[in-house]
Amino acid sequence: MALSNQQPVVHPSFKLVIVGDGGTGKTTFVKRHLTGEFEKRYEPTIGVEVHPLDFFTNYGKIRFDCWDTAGQEKFGGLRDGYYIHGQCAIIMFDVTARLTYKNVPTWHRDLCRVCDNIPIVLCGNKVDVKTRQVKAKQVTFHRKKNLQYYEISAKSNYNFEKPFLYLTRKLAGNLDLHFVESPALAPPEVQIDMAAQAQHEAELNYAVAQPLPDEDDDFTEPLFFV
Repeated sequence: MALSNQQPVVHPSFKLVIVGDGGTGKTTFVKRHLTGEFEKRYEPTIGVEVHPLDFFTNYGKIRFDCWDTAGQEKFGGLRDGYYIHGQCAIIMFDVTARLTYKNVPTWHRDLCRVCDNIPIVLCGNKVDVKTRQVKAKQVTFHRKKNLQYYEISAKSNYNFEKPFLYLTRKLAGNLDLHFVESPALAPPEVQIDMAAQAQHEAELNYAVAQPLPDEDDDFTEPLFFV
């Protein structure tokens, strides 16, 4: 128990909003981090769960209060109260479902309408699944809007820390910042094919050097909905 005359140590904390279509893996992504899972709290007026996730850097501890939509996106948009005072964001889509990527611009527009000029990371989740529908070379939205993009797999922990490290560096304005401890993660539920993912990453790097497609040409093949 802390002594009455001791001041609590205050660590910097930032509101991180995570948006994207339902089923893209937002909740799974947040819940991989064990140390924050036991502190989740519910904001009933917004309909959102807030998960505090702590990371330890060479400059001290930092906390992201991750606002998880908890399924509210199915009601056709989030309230401004979800976005307001957001200091950073992750937009997530599912690389096995093309429609979730096509909807990324809508999520970005709604987010930027309330949160002006905050660091945003675009994440393509479920890269562990072999039936990929969104090819790495087709992911161009981040280049159009100057966002950071990472391919991730929430269930295999692949690249879990990269979005958080990028946001931490942007918020701190310090590229020398790095994590000094690995976050406590739940064991991987699946194993990712690293050779296949290396090929996807190579395609992504190659695509960066190519001209951007026209606004509606992110997919060269027609979309089909079941």
